Amino acid sequence: MGNLGFTEIMIILVVVLLVFGAKRLPEIGSSMGKGIREFKRSLSDTADALKEPAEDRSQAPSRQLDAPPQNTATSGEPKRLSQ
Repeated sequence: MGNLGFTEIMIILVVVLLVFGAKRLPEIGSSMGKGIREFKRSLSDTADALKEPAEDRSQAPSRQLDAPPQNTATSGEPKRLSQ
């Protein structure tokens, strides 16, 4: 897989323009930009959380686990979703 030249990039752009149309291209570009920004933000947040000292993490409030499910079925049949 080599480098893309000017001709190949122009062909790809023409195909994208034909498939999506001129009205949808700005919407697609802005949604891709938002997605990339959110991805970078989540990566930096994760890196910051990993670099944070263990002392700071121990002071954070602990998460509460959900309560265990209560078994209300007495007949042994699986519970139906629409009751």
